[in-house]
Amino acid sequence: MEKELVKQFIISALAEDVGDGDHTSLSSIPQGTLGKAQLLIKDNGILAGLNLAKEIFAVVDPELQLEIFINDGDRVKVDDIALTVSGSVHAILKAERLVLNTMQRMSGIATVTNLVVQKLEGTSTKVLDTRKTTPGIRFLEKWAVKIGGGVNHRIGLYDMILIKDNHVDYAGGIKNAINNAHEYLKRTGKNLQIEIETRNLAEVNQVLETGGVDRIMLDNFNFENLREAVKLINRQFITEASGGITLENAREYALCGVDYISMGALTHSVKSLDMSLKAI
Repeated sequence: MEKELVKQFIISALAEDVGDGDHTSLSSIPQGTLGKAQLLIKDNGILAGLNLAKEIFAVVDPELQLEIFINDGDRVKVDDIALTVSGSVHAILKAERLVLNTMQRMSGIATVTNLVVQKLEGTSTKVLDTRKTTPGIRFLEKWAVKIGGGVNHRIGLYDMILIKDNHVDYAGGIKNAINNAHEYLKRTGKNLQIEIETRNLAEVNQVLETGGVDRIMLDNFNFENLREAVKLINRQFITEASGGITLENAREYALCGVDYISMGALTHSVKSLDMSLKAI
């Protein structure tokens, strides 16, 4: 967890929600009122965002007291109590929605990721996330993937070279794209891994002839061609299958022998885990 990034996110999110004041709470509850609330789980799944919730409460009011019963990565069920928070009622209500929104979203992602991880048990394949994330909260969604047992792919455009189909086509082919990438790294002095996407076995062979990459992405390959591609690559490079991978077929992709499967569905279309913060 990058403390400064988390803090800036919290400040920005609170400003969006609170504006010039929580006028409902300010108008209906006397100043100085103290109280206690509990975070109630209303779905089965994997909890994520608890450590973020701690930071949110601390930013809103450092005097709030938390009692934690369940930690990030733990399995939860309906009617579990994840935490209680005590102190200023105005502070609790100010933090409530941001805590719930982030924890519900992160827990949904962690839960789906963990289901995939379970599907892959007994294989050597790991599941990766993608850049198909919500703008502004990518770091939270990728954090949730890790909590669920998945592996983070590149964070953004800046921390890896991933030559995809459009790059290959604009560069005039696989060989040009790879050679251009190496010239760029040499010119800039950057130390970045290179991955290249392939669309068929012919492109896999072109990459093998050219070399100079760390990972080969096998995009939208059927199972027969995927097994053939893994055989051709023969562990010379890390392999990653992508495109059309779901919870239902994830294991079949893994059994083709790839090192990784990447799934945009981990972050772009998950159902949030239901929970609420209730006064006690």
